[in-house]
Amino acid sequence: MKRIYDFSRNPAKRNYTVADLKALKGSGRTLSMANPANNDELRACVDAGIDLLVVGADQMEDVRRIAPTHFTGAGSTWAQFGSDDEIVAHAYETMRNGADMYYTLRSLDVMERMAKDGIPVQSHIGLIPTFSHHCGGLRAWGRTADEAMKVYETLKRMEDVGVFAVEVECLAEEVLAAVNTKTTVVTFSLGSGKAGDAIFSFVADICGEASEEDKPPKHAYAFGNVGRLHKQIHDERVDALSQFHTEVTARNFPYSETNIGMREGEHNKFLEALDKWTPTHQ
Repeated sequence: MKRIYDFSRNPAKRNYTVADLKALKGSGRTLSMANPANNDELRACVDAGIDLLVVGADQMEDVRRIAPTHFTGAGSTWAQFGSDDEIVAHAYETMRNGADMYYTLRSLDVMERMAKDGIPVQSHIGLIPTFSHHCGGLRAWGRTADEAMKVYETLKRMEDVGVFAVEVECLAEEVLAAVNTKTTVVTFSLGSGKAGDAIFSFVADICGEASEEDKPPKHAYAFGNVGRLHKQIHDERVDALSQFHTEVTARNFPYSETNIGMREGEHNKFLEALDKWTPTHQ
């Protein structure tokens, strides 16, 4: 565990630092990375020993409470902000809240601006789902030499402006294997083979939960079957609610054992008082 000062200059500890991740290249070590979407998933990642986390910026307070020492990235979506100044301001806020790197898809100018201010910037190469409309839909990248070179050139341009790390999504595994040692940028492989400095996957895919797609993507591999448990919970919930509805409409519920009764002798006293009652004010 490394002692650091975070972006707000608060003393802290981290399992990995920026320097540690940069040193992964050529070390023969690979780290695991996942994206817990809520506190239950966050606790599960910590208990499972996942090395690196990436979360929504609004989760940082919970992350630093539940996983105070985990290297964690957060950022913004493409359409979340309209101006460069808004993005940079959000990056500062996210880093102040305890993030260790900031994810953005915006321009190289924005990435360079943040990197010059000491923010570890993460971006994205290969398949970028947000831009899938521009490339004919969701598809693999780098399957031809020309396209592989374009991806590498983009990676080097990012390196030149100070980008610290990239998510490498659905890039031909041979391409990542060839370029990973030719860049200082830390690579998080999602469906791009084993050559990444860390291997990233979605918690839902890892755990075998429902995919946001009709069919899980090729890179999704389920190590569990949480979806089965979710279905079991749903079925149990529907069954219980159906029984409740049936018993209510049949006038059987509430049952006597769930009801509260008056103390012995108090019922008759109450009924007598009720019969004698007259309003005090007319």
